[in-house]
Amino acid sequence: LPTKPVLFLKPTSSIVFCDTNDKKVFKPKEVTELHHEVELGIVIGKQAKDVPITNALDFVAGYVLGLDMTARNLQDEAKKDRLPWSVAKGYDTFCPISTMIPKDAVKDTQNLELWVKIDGVEKQRSNTADMIFDVPFLISYISHIFTLNEGDIILTGTPDGVGPVHPGQVMHAGLT
Repeated sequence: LPTKPVLFLKPTSSIVFCDTNDKKVFKPKEVTELHHEVELGIVIGKQAKDVPITNALDFVAGYVLGLDMTARNLQDEAKKDRLPWSVAKGYDTFCPISTMIPKDAVKDTQNLELWVKIDGVEKQRSNTADMIFDVPFLISYISHIFTLNEGDIILTGTPDGVGPVHPGQVMHAGLT
């Protein structure tokens, strides 16, 4: 298991709000393997810099369910060449997210069930209790590297079961 989180950035143009009519993920022609990764997203509520773990949840506005869409063929090339993953993770529409769930509506961030189905077949299901790094640790760790601003979203990592999505397939994801 990793001893520290792997960090990468997704541009805001990658976000697709799933409560709108335009809910499609587009596969660019250079992407030969597009994979889904269901994740809990932490929405930052106020500027956070050098936050201690014990105060980390004070900086949370709420949570979203996110799909970290990944151009696996491009990520594999980047890994092989020891390059950043931005191209593989940052295409327009590569970050569909749900409507924000207010912080107070989530009693325990370490006991949430995440799942995704492709064409009605469950492909991923896990509980946040199985996360390598918990929500307070992630906020603290990241805020010691760079300032988090109101509205920033931290995707927390994906469970086993990532896999391909093809044009025309329908993804449904949930958080309970």
